[in-house]
Amino acid sequence: MITAERAGITRKSAYSDKLITADEAAAKIKSGDDVIVAQCASEPQGCMSRFHTAAPRVKDARVFSVLTLKPYDFYMKPEMKGHFELASWFHAPGSRQALTAGAGTVTYVPNMLHRAALDRLQVRRPDIFFGTCTPPDARGFVSLSLGITYEKDILEAAGTVILEVNRNLPRTLGDTHLHVSDVDWFVENDQEVPALPSPDPDETEKTIGNYIAELVDDGATIQLGIGGIPNAAALALKGKKDLGVHTEMMVDSMMELYEAGVITNKRKTLVKDKLVCTFAMGSRRLYDWLDDNPAVEFRRGAWVNDPAVIRQNSRMVSINTCLTVDLTGQVASESIGPSQYSGTGGQTDTAVGAKEAYDGLGKSIIACRSTAKKGTVSAIVPTLAEGTAVTLHRANTDLIVTEFGIARLRGRTVRERAGALIAVAHPDFRARLTEQAAKLGYL
Repeated sequence: MITAERAGITRKSAYSDKLITADEAAAKIKSGDDVIVAQCASEPQGCMSRFHTAAPRVKDARVFSVLTLKPYDFYMKPEMKGHFELASWFHAPGSRQALTAGAGTVTYVPNMLHRAALDRLQVRRPDIFFGTCTPPDARGFVSLSLGITYEKDILEAAGTVILEVNRNLPRTLGDTHLHVSDVDWFVENDQEVPALPSPDPDETEKTIGNYIAELVDDGATIQLGIGGIPNAAALALKGKKDLGVHTEMMVDSMMELYEAGVITNKRKTLVKDKLVCTFAMGSRRLYDWLDDNPAVEFRRGAWVNDPAVIRQNSRMVSINTCLTVDLTGQVASESIGPSQYSGTGGQTDTAVGAKEAYDGLGKSIIACRSTAKKGTVSAIVPTLAEGTAVTLHRANTDLIVTEFGIARLRGRTVRERAGALIAVAHPDFRARLTEQAAKLGYL
């Protein structure tokens, strides 16, 4: 019989035998490989910072990612063209800059978040997966920590799995655990975990947040992102009772609402008593709070963000933001004309799931400032600019919120929608919008 002590020694040996350097990990990439890396705070920054070193011997390697947090050399340097291409499911500043510069090293992958991994797997099996994890425990299990949106689905299918081990990562609970025997190589890199500032909302955002709070009933289950408007909404929700959480992204504001007793998850109809998420990013305090916290359950994005799953929550409320909305209710959240700015992410998933909540009490809220570019441009427009990607189809749009009020679009005619949206547009643009709506036959 193998004793627990002997088993621990065996597990430790198995782990140490698989240790390599970041340069050795980058050397595993071959020409023509599809490489998929973990997203956001789970990004394997040590390894990704060395990918470019493989360029002299590698051609046509593709690296799939979401929200790359650093401007890595493998796609920022023009000389990487023909060697590496970043295929992004959701652009961040670095990839956006490289794309705008026309370096030819960045492309976009249209997707719905809950299908991102599954759709790609139907195209091709990934050659290498790079992710991050905690050190192994006494039984030989690591935690994938801050994200399993697509990571676990991909690593289970990948030809080679390489994980960057970071002692600063929290050991989260749910479907995050993986045995060392399921990993090919480990790279140790005890860096600070990438954090995301939680901006204080300004007065406009606070006004929007107050309107959003009016739409959230006690006992509702919420999905909430990050940024000034979501933070303002969280601030305005502090007077609510017994809220639940079913969200793709766990952020500081949810932790704060839980600590304040606003979020209890007691009235949830799906995974009762738990905050459910698929990834997390925020402050160091959030990461410490998540460590070994049984109140939070991480599950795969293919389940968390599936509209068929989301609609099983009672009084489900999805809160998202956008760039612009046209007068029929088409929501654009990811591109400015034909220029890809970010990505679809989980907006369509959560908006559709919430709107179709089984009890008929779900709500999908899309919030935005009424203007952009320091008040010179209206966020509510007669028609979307040519080439603009529609993130949320107008048939799925429910509630639009600006600092001037709430436009209720569900079940309304185009004429009713146009009138409601003009009413929440900035006053400086209402006359012009009314004129243009009439020319289009909307009024």
